[in-house]
Amino acid sequence: MREDAEALDIRDVTANWVNAAVLERQIDDRIKALADLAHTPLFFGRLDYLHAPGADQAEGADGEQFYIGRRHVHDADGDPMVIDWRAPVSQPFYRASKKDPMDIALRRRFGYTGGDLTAYEDEHLSDPAEDERASRLLQREIERPRVGPMRDIVATIQPEQDEIVRSGLGGSVCVQGGPGTGKTAVGLHRVAYLLYAHRERLARTGTLVIGPNASFLHYIEQVLPALGELEVKQATVDDLVAHVEVRGTDDTAAALVKGDARMAEVLRRAVRSHVTLPTEPIMVVRGSRRWRVPAYELEEIVRELLAREIRYGAARDALPQRVAHAVLVRMEQAGEAPDDRVQDAVARNPAVKAAVKAIWPPVDPAKLVLRLLSDAEFLAEHAEGVLDADEQKALLWTKPPRSVKSAKWSAADAVLIDEAHDLVSRTPSLGHVVLDEAQDLSPMQYRAVGRRCTTGSATVLGDLAQGTTPWATRSWAEALGHLGKADAVVEELTAGFRVPREVIAYASRLLPAIAPGLTEVASVRESPGSLAVREVADLDAACLEACAESLRREGSIGLIAADARVPALAEALTAAGVTYLSPGEETTPDTRLTLVPASLAKGLEYDYVVLDEPAAVVDGEPDERTGLRRLYVALTRAVSGLIVVHAAPLPEQLA
Repeated sequence: MREDAEALDIRDVTANWVNAAVLERQIDDRIKALADLAHTPLFFGRLDYLHAPGADQAEGADGEQFYIGRRHVHDADGDPMVIDWRAPVSQPFYRASKKDPMDIALRRRFGYTGGDLTAYEDEHLSDPAEDERASRLLQREIERPRVGPMRDIVATIQPEQDEIVRSGLGGSVCVQGGPGTGKTAVGLHRVAYLLYAHRERLARTGTLVIGPNASFLHYIEQVLPALGELEVKQATVDDLVAHVEVRGTDDTAAALVKGDARMAEVLRRAVRSHVTLPTEPIMVVRGSRRWRVPAYELEEIVRELLAREIRYGAARDALPQRVAHAVLVRMEQAGEAPDDRVQDAVARNPAVKAAVKAIWPPVDPAKLVLRLLSDAEFLAEHAEGVLDADEQKALLWTKPPRSVKSAKWSAADAVLIDEAHDLVSRTPSLGHVVLDEAQDLSPMQYRAVGRRCTTGSATVLGDLAQGTTPWATRSWAEALGHLGKADAVVEELTAGFRVPREVIAYASRLLPAIAPGLTEVASVRESPGSLAVREVADLDAACLEACAESLRREGSIGLIAADARVPALAEALTAAGVTYLSPGEETTPDTRLTLVPASLAKGLEYDYVVLDEPAAVVDGEPDERTGLRRLYVALTRAVSGLIVVHAAPLPEQLA
């Protein structure tokens, strides 16, 4: 298929050089999409249907055989050899069971080692004599070592995951899932499915994956290309709202107020405060005649625009046209017959432009936020009845900057500026947005994301138990309301496929304290000996020993520690001659150890994890609950084994 695309001759098939350039670009994209991916097999399963799909079973039509793979593959005659996993005919590969065979006689799974076909396994779903048993190939694929970036799970999608992946584009979905339940993979595969099912629509409107940080995005960036999807953009929330350079930080009190949804009302009032009701008439001179629009009529026009609650900038653009229309009415009453060109000319009249500038002046969003955070009187005027005196005080800068450029904006300030931008002019909407690790967003950050999918849909992924910010989400209903997707369906994934049963059970001791009422993850993987908890005297030496022990096994190793402990551990590793990576850097056969600050561990996974001093992880956060949530995240990064090393007493919930 790639060679066919490369051999296309387009010299005489286009009308001009522009069409030729566009077609050449499309062919180049097609060739790129058909690139070979090392160690990634094109097919991983086979379905033998009892009857031809879509045929009436009473007709007795012979069944067909389909190979299921990551993408569609056809032969030289255009006949399909491999069916895309997203096609309707592939669905029984994920959903069929002994109870509901879905007209499947046989399901075959293929096993690969280094890209070579090494095994296969058959399930005779329509044979009542054959017992249903767990798939060994499926188990082996799930337990494969985690080296390098995140892989797709297209060969191992489970029925409850597949149901979410294939849900329609029209509705938004929120997935609550504990560690190892595959929620991130489900979100990415849902994007791939939607691009398959609604390609033309999403090609026009666009798709976006939003992650918590650059390290996380780097970790997941190969999943969609492996499924043939190269055009999906990835970003963090900070990337979306990068209207100003972020150089400062907020204390917790200020960050909490700035992230509160009530700030949207304060900003709305501040923006609208720039409108001044007219007190003077407008006199428009055209040729030898003068046309007067009285102040009371201008006031009616302004009040009507304010009442419509449209964007500030859109209303400002509409005002001169409304004034011009009032002038045209007078012209018509005087017996003239003005047309649209006359109305446009009147709207551009110097007197009208001057009046519009005085009544509805332009607003710079960054300058507006700067004034709110610097001018106590301006803030008090627009926060009255919304924020109390202490909250207003927390917002104000102690040393107000002189200009927008000199201000040390924080990440929360950038979100406020983005809100102000949207109040002035509408933010363009995408067709679909995937928001991962959503539990850590503030209400104002949810609003920023929601603006990017007002006319589209969203897939929200997260775990309430892993919220580690002071403004962490308390409930999905509240979060979805801020996102503007209150009608989204909330799905819960409770089957764990990544974290061994012993490890997740140990970490789940924290759930009553950090997320009471949340369902505990039930891992399908039992791995005796996967958990070790060691009390030691020399913490650094014990960590080095645990890392050396883990490095003797196959796979990636993560040494996770409280942020304050990272420099000491880095020094100890260097002194011992142990090379290590930082989060986001790819492992190699020679360097498989990554030193991970606890604050960056979320969303990452390693075959073996060494967790340094749990008490220090808890103490590194502003309050105990947030610290215990951070610890829960750190405890659940392991795929094959976890060694907990501590010198101080463990938190009582783990003891």
